[in-house]
Amino acid sequence: MQAILDFFTGTLNTVAWMYILLPCVAVGGLFFTIRNKGMQFTKFGYAMKNTIGKIFQKQEAKEGSVTPFQALTTALAATVGTGNIIGTCQAIALGGYGAIFWLWIAALLGMIIKYSEVTLAVHYRERNAKGDWVGGPMYYITKGMGKGWKWLAVLFSLFAILASFGIGNLSQANSISGSVNNAITAFIPAMEAHKGTVALVVGILMAVLTAVALLGGIKRVGKVTELVVPFMSAFYIIFSLIVIFGNIGGIGAAFGKIFTAAFNPQAVLGAASGIALKEALVWGLRRSAFSNEAGLGSAAIAHAAAETDSAVKQGLFGIFEVFVDTLVICTLTGLTVIISGIDINFGVKPGSEMITAAFATVFGNQFASLFVAIALAFFAYSTILGWSLYGTRCMEYLFGTKVTKVYQIIFVVMIVVGATTSLDVVWDLADTFNGLMAIPNFIALFALSGVVAKLTREHFAKETPRLK
Repeated sequence: MQAILDFFTGTLNTVAWMYILLPCVAVGGLFFTIRNKGMQFTKFGYAMKNTIGKIFQKQEAKEGSVTPFQALTTALAATVGTGNIIGTCQAIALGGYGAIFWLWIAALLGMIIKYSEVTLAVHYRERNAKGDWVGGPMYYITKGMGKGWKWLAVLFSLFAILASFGIGNLSQANSISGSVNNAITAFIPAMEAHKGTVALVVGILMAVLTAVALLGGIKRVGKVTELVVPFMSAFYIIFSLIVIFGNIGGIGAAFGKIFTAAFNPQAVLGAASGIALKEALVWGLRRSAFSNEAGLGSAAIAHAAAETDSAVKQGLFGIFEVFVDTLVICTLTGLTVIISGIDINFGVKPGSEMITAAFATVFGNQFASLFVAIALAFFAYSTILGWSLYGTRCMEYLFGTKVTKVYQIIFVVMIVVGATTSLDVVWDLADTFNGLMAIPNFIALFALSGVVAKLTREHFAKETPRLK
């Protein structure tokens, strides 16, 4: 059994990420950028105007769909999670300060990758037996590449289902129960002896809340995420900025560390850290992809349900999504950690203790523990909701709508398991299946890149007279 686990968390993980996903993000991102004339840069203002600029406008969706904003928040719910907090801290600890620079580079390339995924998902979507819009990599593989490629769509669906139990469930529930226990013991040390009971209560509560949301289908999930995601993101951004502006004199030095260590980590950290350029580059790219999921194809499943008449306009939300998730929230996490001046145990994978220590430099340990617990609870719960939808849609693609209830029941039960069990290996397993999802997805993205380019040209040919 241990040999099998070592294969999945070691060899297969390395192949999926080091030799497939990261090269595809770099090469694919550049290829899609060139083929679409750098639209994530040249049309960035247009993208913001048609995404964040319309967020506060009244939006309505017909039966079987959600509003474009609800599709965005559902996708952000799955991506804005522990990866933004713990994942960014891990990038710094394992890749040094320079990992943040490479995280930015991956995000800039990830914008056009996610734009392509979302555009294809809306273009090739279809109605299911219930009348809901469904789409994603499994649909644009089958409908765009032909039925002879259905085996590739099946592979994607299987990998996504397995990933939904890892990164979308067990690890998130475990993060919630762990952070809640840390917050409680910070105020009441005697509760250390009752961590198991607290974890069980937290797990049951999260399972019930998830079940209630799932029973309402895509519309209820959308309504929950459009409330939770903006709220949790705004509060996390505000408190991060308080720490950063509280140490504003060190912001220049923080950016100096990031840019210097991006190319010469040991000039900043010293040879004793054991961190070289390879680690900075790999962990920056890896945690960026892990956070915003560009290249995995997962977010496209949520966007396919949007009430929209334009695949390209919904694709713009993919650009906005990566911008918020990585260039805003992950950057603020990184700056908060670096500018706070806390001691970092380089080479050791951290949990929530690193960001808690950073917040504690301004707010004190008790408040920091409480805030991180609340932030992680909201972040992780929203991720659970997003991934429950992804797994449901993949089960539906493989076995039909009747089987989805079985999947959802198992998914809800596993939340309790995740909250009450030590899951050190789950993060590595989740990492592996996330990486494997990218293989069939990138094959489709390369094969259908001409479709994305054509849709993009046609859209802006119509828009150009209006923009002048």
